[in-house]
Amino acid sequence: MESPKRYTVTAALPYTNGPIHIGHLAGVYVPSDIYVRFLRGQGRDVVFVGGSDEHGVPITLKAKKEGVQPQDVVDKYHNMIKKSFKEFGISFDNYSRTTKKLHHKTAQDFFKSLYDNGKFVEEVTQQFYDEEAQQFLADRFVVGTCPKCGFEESYGDQCEKCGTSHNATDLINPRSAITGAKPSLKETRHWFLPLDQYQGWLQEWILEGHKKDWKPNVYGQVKSWVDEGLRPRAVTRDLDWGVPVPVEGADGKVLYVWFDAPIGYISSTKEWAERVGKDWELYWKDKETKLVHFIGKDNIVFHCIIFPAMLKAEGSYILPDNVPANEFLNLEGNKLSTSKNWAVWLHEYLEAFPDKQDVLRYVLTANAPETKDNDFTWKDYQARNNNELVAIFGNFINRVVVLTNKYYEGVVPKPEAYFEVDQKILAELRAYPAVIANSIERYRFREAQSEMMNVARMGNKYLADEEPWKLIKTDEERVKTIMFVALQIASALSVLCEPFLPFTARKLRTMLDVEDPEAGGTISSSGLAWGTSEESAWERLTADKPMLAPGHVIGKATLLFSKVEDQQIQEQLDKLEATKAANQAENKAVSPQKETINFEDFTKLDMRIGTIVEAEKMPKANKLLVLKVDTGIDVRTIVSGIAQHFQPKDIIGKKVTVLVNLAPRKLRGVQSEGMILMTENASGKIVFLNPDEDGVKPGATVS
Repeated sequence: MESPKRYTVTAALPYTNGPIHIGHLAGVYVPSDIYVRFLRGQGRDVVFVGGSDEHGVPITLKAKKEGVQPQDVVDKYHNMIKKSFKEFGISFDNYSRTTKKLHHKTAQDFFKSLYDNGKFVEEVTQQFYDEEAQQFLADRFVVGTCPKCGFEESYGDQCEKCGTSHNATDLINPRSAITGAKPSLKETRHWFLPLDQYQGWLQEWILEGHKKDWKPNVYGQVKSWVDEGLRPRAVTRDLDWGVPVPVEGADGKVLYVWFDAPIGYISSTKEWAERVGKDWELYWKDKETKLVHFIGKDNIVFHCIIFPAMLKAEGSYILPDNVPANEFLNLEGNKLSTSKNWAVWLHEYLEAFPDKQDVLRYVLTANAPETKDNDFTWKDYQARNNNELVAIFGNFINRVVVLTNKYYEGVVPKPEAYFEVDQKILAELRAYPAVIANSIERYRFREAQSEMMNVARMGNKYLADEEPWKLIKTDEERVKTIMFVALQIASALSVLCEPFLPFTARKLRTMLDVEDPEAGGTISSSGLAWGTSEESAWERLTADKPMLAPGHVIGKATLLFSKVEDQQIQEQLDKLEATKAANQAENKAVSPQKETINFEDFTKLDMRIGTIVEAEKMPKANKLLVLKVDTGIDVRTIVSGIAQHFQPKDIIGKKVTVLVNLAPRKLRGVQSEGMILMTENASGKIVFLNPDEDGVKPGATVS
């Protein structure tokens, strides 16, 4: 099959109501960046666009919650997200935002084109209305029970648990996300994209045209949706935040975010084309351009049905060739949740591990949820870094560079006679680029990365088997050939690892003193050709000629990877435990107020500060401690059910608050003469109610 002339690659626009976490990276941004870096390494004409989705209802909800304007929210998170992407190495050609004037005009022009050509159906429908808030409720302003799976916190447009898309009026027991009130139905006028009119075309285009080349998880979800029968979808909303609907009689209405957002890919491409002096239409309207959308599973319906129907209705745009959506990534066995802070946030990761962008990229690719949900754990992160990146990849490169400098002062030696093992290694090395390319072109990035690591494994085994450090004493000529072959493996890795480990590739190219293969026609400082305008670095790898020629001088060895220590991992696990404890405390039901008492009832309570002077476990009782407490009045015995929370030796000398005039009662035969006041902190731990002030003596009253 002939390669396309050019590629347009898009990555889902993140909502700017919060930062990026590892679920976003694993689902969308790492795979898309791998694909784009591979295409560039092949010398292909590609534009990689993204941007911030700044018109979603979650943004207006966030603004209401924080008491600020939506623009304040999107400005904050757009800048944070853009900075994080750049530091992490997501190599967008253009990262834009949907609040820009260019995007508003592009989206409005697109809507107007469909409107003028009669592609919409105008209807007066009943929509949920919040009487307390005095406003219509867009889909995400309505929550209720999903009619399909019974999840009680489903949104009005989509259930996050089962992934089903629906209308807000389909929800069971709907309520307003603004006030919590039960909404009423009120008439309003909107424009609909009649998806039912595209049912036959979509079945032919997707179910027949892409059955073999689309991922099973994507194809299956789309087939299910189409088989259920498509219904018209409103493309306008009653809101005051978004792209205004550009027709008469549409005051107070904006474009539905899922109409406006994917057009953001087009406006971002326009922005890029204007900046670099290219024709944007070639990347969206030329039949020889391949369009690929990278998204998460929750966006499949919008990118595989709604947006293609929009493009088809407009008539002049190409359609997506593939939509390689991933499933969800879990964290330590639990579903990622932004609202519960159960996530590894990218900006926080970059602060904790400022030199380990590639480690996270590697781990997320190795655990990529390509066809089913997968799990990220910090222990696995540590193991993959230490046992694979450090022990295999880093170890091989370090050996090669150190030995080349030691034996030949960094000069690539001229090989002597090739043994059979050398010829076999070089033949395998020439075959690997095609193997890796084949996996990448089928969007199997986990498989592709594994094959790339097999090149490093091959190099390690070759050195271990041939043992040049021993042969150097008896057969210097043989060692020249071994080191020459090993250097070819190292140079190949500097190209093959670029899509997966771009920061590592850059370090390795510096060590080998070769230039960036993406630069085109690059020449190293010693005159070594590293790909030309006619031949990409990837193509050069398959040729029967060396990547590093004899006489080329490499640099000194530096560590590509460093170990991740147990303490670093424990800090991350402790952080998650604190989050879990905080969530449990927040979700814990607060006991209802007891019946009202009079002031006279309160004055009967005699509470004093006491000091625990003795403590021991109650025999044959798991929960009880027998305490001696100095109350200032006397030293008395108090039996307390705190044995599972405190060791006796740890609480001697502790100040506590004691109810001293509680009627005595026997517990397991021991007379208890009071009660110690306790509570539970945010982590669920039982703690004493004790005074923080120094100088408070036993017997001081509490009032």
